[in-house]
Amino acid sequence: MIESTLPIGVPLLLLGGAIVTVGAGLVRRSAAWPITLVVLVLSALVSVRQLLVVLAEGPLTHRLGGWPPPIGIEFAVDGLSAFVTSVVVVIALLVLLYARDAVRRETPEEEVPFFALLQVLLLGLTGMVLTGDLFNLYVFFEISSLAGYALVGLGSREAPVSAFRYLLLGSLGASFYLMGVGYLYVLTGSLNMADVASILPGLIGNPTLTIAMTMMVAGLSLKMALFPLHGWLPDAYTYASSTATAVIAPIMTKVSAYVLIRVLFFVCDPALRATIPVGSTVAWLAATGIVVGSVMAIAQSDVKRMLAYSSVAQVAYIGVGIGLGTPFALIGATLHILSHATMKSCLFLVTGSVQLQTGRRSLHSYEGLGRVMPWTFAGFTLAALAMIGIPPTAGFFSKWYLVLGGINAGEWPIVLIVVASSLLTAGYFFRLMEKIYANPSPSLKANDPGMLARISIMALGAGVLVLGVANFWFVGEVLQPALPATLRLTGM
Repeated sequence: MIESTLPIGVPLLLLGGAIVTVGAGLVRRSAAWPITLVVLVLSALVSVRQLLVVLAEGPLTHRLGGWPPPIGIEFAVDGLSAFVTSVVVVIALLVLLYARDAVRRETPEEEVPFFALLQVLLLGLTGMVLTGDLFNLYVFFEISSLAGYALVGLGSREAPVSAFRYLLLGSLGASFYLMGVGYLYVLTGSLNMADVASILPGLIGNPTLTIAMTMMVAGLSLKMALFPLHGWLPDAYTYASSTATAVIAPIMTKVSAYVLIRVLFFVCDPALRATIPVGSTVAWLAATGIVVGSVMAIAQSDVKRMLAYSSVAQVAYIGVGIGLGTPFALIGATLHILSHATMKSCLFLVTGSVQLQTGRRSLHSYEGLGRVMPWTFAGFTLAALAMIGIPPTAGFFSKWYLVLGGINAGEWPIVLIVVASSLLTAGYFFRLMEKIYANPSPSLKANDPGMLARISIMALGAGVLVLGVANFWFVGEVLQPALPATLRLTGM
């Protein structure tokens, strides 16, 4: 694939893959998984190639239909969008390895729509990341959301109600974002991000601009489940199928967080951010969400629901980094997008494996499972340690950069919350691991899942360790160049 078409390569592959999956699935249902696997492998190769090209040569653009912006729609890839695209596709590929057997067992009659919807979900998410047009972003926003609602609805008996609640709140968030974009269009006459960014400095102090930015941030905060707009998340993650949760939980909220970063730090300049107190509001709401999410996780007896509330807290770490807006804080936020996607995907895959093997979901019923499913819970343990923030896992370093960002911003209460929250996280994970590695009862019958599922779980578990060990190189070579020039650290 030539470099000029790299920005649209992944969305086109996923769109074509979804269509082929449906067509082939009408003839032979078992063809859905291998087709999806081929599409995601190709998408992963394109996304990684795209990242390498951008890091070596700079941003890439592709104009749809040859129409130049701001009239035409432009796909633009810089370091940040290439990084997030790679995270989305690679995590989905690893989950897909687990999904072959899991989907057949959980939703045996829905294999074709499940894998087609999975590709449509990824089409929407990667389109959100790669587009350079604010309204086109909304279109992909809705594509990913509709696929996400459907995937959640394919879960347990309670799943359709959870999906409907998710639909209502998700539509509200999308509406807020769209209205904000409408106000921006009235002010600027443009929807192209780069063009809008060049116009906004002349509109500082305009009350309509304040309304527009507030509505966009509110809509994106709801989609990323930032406290107190997280009401859709716990039930959606709890009642969706294990595969749907393992792909939605790690990447869907992170893409919304990416869009928030894109709007606040690439479309808005520092002078504009200083006149609209969005950052401090996001930071303090996120800090509150860290505490609330962690406390609610401690209160749960269902392991999957515990992980769902844990996601509320973990997303809030990203919100803290975005709200603080310092170089260290943004590095922590972007690094946590990757680290949380990796560790939370691993954790949800393990809970899915346990449920498929034994039907167990409660914390107390996990007693002894670590001894009869050693490979599965080796990955779980690494991911849990990363969630707590134990060095040298990736979770430790993302929190470390957030702490440094809070210190630089002089927000000591937020620093204390980030540090203390690790103790809360340790409380519910160590309680669970004490059960996991207790002596099993003679009646406990369970084994590690099949080879593909083990590969997926162990790769994700090992990933949080590798990313932690290699974090200094990763931050210096990938994340630093991805940030706006005014927010890059010197000497790294």
